Amino acid sequence: MKIAKDRVAYFHYTLRDQAQETLDSSQGEEPLGYIHGHDNLIPGLEQALEGKQAGDSFEVTVEPAEAYGQRDEGLVETIEREQFEGIDEIEVGMRFRTESNGADRIVTVTEIQGDEVTIDANHPLAGEKLTFDVEVTEVRPSTDAERQHGHVHDGDHHH
Repeated sequence: MKIAKDRVAYFHYTLRDQAQETLDSSQGEEPLGYIHGHDNLIPGLEQALEGKQAGDSFEVTVEPAEAYGQRDEGLVETIEREQFEGIDEIEVGMRFRTESNGADRIVTVTEIQGDEVTIDANHPLAGEKLTFDVEVTEVRPSTDAERQHGHVHDGDHHH
């Protein structure tokens, strides 16, 4: 069975950045499962999986536009430390959930100078060209409930 819209696919992956550093991998864990065609993956990876079947292995390099987008310097801002209410220790690399204009965003602290804290709301992988090594392990039809909810129900997964 080939990967196509509304089918569930499970795959192992190793994600590397442009310097070939491994950023993430499912090796040694359960394969990742998703419903094809429901925007559960970055577009470039989902396009590469289309038409593949169990047992297929491939490598795909995804440009930023088809991954987490280009960096937007407008999402970097400096705020006063006192805006972090109830947080005693703030360190570079910490991530916080913020709400701005009703939208939830994750920001990363990138710099601290005195009482000024620079935060960046770009996805940590924005602007990165990403390479995935992929091994498809299983493809199956999705259930009605999975299609309605838009995600895999792992209780339905059998090895």
